[in-house]
Amino acid sequence: MGFTPSEMFLTRGVGYHTEKLASLEEALRNAGIARFNLSKVSSIFPPHCKIVSRKKGLEKLESGQVVHCVLSVNQTAENRRLITSSIGVAIPADRNTYGYLSEHEGFGQTEAQAGEYAEDLAASMLGTILGVQIDPDLAWDERRELWKISGKIYRTRDMTQSAIGKSNGIWTTTVAAAVFVS
Repeated sequence: MGFTPSEMFLTRGVGYHTEKLASLEEALRNAGIARFNLSKVSSIFPPHCKIVSRKKGLEKLESGQVVHCVLSVNQTAENRRLITSSIGVAIPADRNTYGYLSEHEGFGQTEAQAGEYAEDLAASMLGTILGVQIDPDLAWDERRELWKISGKIYRTRDMTQSAIGKSNGIWTTTVAAAVFVS
């Protein structure tokens, strides 16, 4: 029998270190998820799954536990390079149906730009299975309104982390994650 999560929480973090791997570890610590064995999964938001707070989700997990997540990671060692990691969420109005999550890593994008892109990507993927065809050339705000009007997409949102690369060979890492809880 498979594992179908009943809850999910969103988190984000940033880390800095002279070693690339240690920078990732710092970002995962900042996001509160470094103490787990993270198992990356594809981008399905399970039917009937609830989004809970990071605090509530973390309370249900144990150190060392294998935890499934959709994870976005971005890294740079370039001075003043803007990086982002983002998770987009699109939840259908019919909670018996699955939704979508997306992950996006950007360079030179603000948190708002990267978050909007990830949110739009998740909504676009959900829209294709729900039969909501919306012109991809429309602005995000216009597409969001059309999805709301369709009545088929209940909610969209994002979790995004940005950071600017430091000098002197310091690695900068951003992470954003959708973490599943049973």
